[in-house]
Amino acid sequence: MDGLTHVSDRRSGIDRVGIPAGGGIHLNSRIVLDDEFLSCRSSIRRFRRGEVIAGAGVLVDTFARVHSGLVSASTMLPDGREFIVEIIPKSGLIGELEVLRRQTLNLEYRASSNCELHFFEGRLLRDMYASDPSFREKVFSRALARISELELRIIANAASTLQARLASTLLRLSIVYAKDTANNVDELIISQNDLAATLPASREKVNQCLRRLRECKIIDGGQGKIRILNRKALEACANGVSVK
Repeated sequence: MDGLTHVSDRRSGIDRVGIPAGGGIHLNSRIVLDDEFLSCRSSIRRFRRGEVIAGAGVLVDTFARVHSGLVSASTMLPDGREFIVEIIPKSGLIGELEVLRRQTLNLEYRASSNCELHFFEGRLLRDMYASDPSFREKVFSRALARISELELRIIANAASTLQARLASTLLRLSIVYAKDTANNVDELIISQNDLAATLPASREKVNQCLRRLRECKIIDGGQGKIRILNRKALEACANGVSVK
């Protein structure tokens, strides 16, 4: 593992892995911290694609900000399949709510690409929460936004075909990936395994849906790269229009 690791990071267990997930969910509405706060002393750590950043079930007293790259947050479903709950882009945070609540991590965090993270001591976040009423309000509003987004995704997944879910996921992830300056808004660099885990669905069924989208010239690409060729057609598919 590249980069700098402080002794305090090791003691808090931020890089321990292999502990089963205990459930829970994190969504795209994340706490946004001011630049002034982020100027505080941090440890910088770099991870290669596929490396585990933090394991579920670990009690941590540090949180991290994604400086570059992408990070996936996942849990295990009852049937043993991995479910990627969220892909966190540049400027997203990891572990901030657990630090505030003094709880263990609910999800496993893994580098979806080569990435750099800046780690901060948990007490800095708790001090700001205790002393700044506007920050407390921001935390509360973000929590409500996460609940609302979760409800919408559950409803959409329950009522949609796999093809519609895949199209919706590709559109959502294209926006997330575009936040990393190395990626184009119409290009996703994601493995088929990760895409299947994001839905979640079997890799075989996802491949069938991807093949139909390619045949209709809606997407293109291979070897872990998907290019959106016709965004309007993909949006129509996400809204239930069948691709034949």
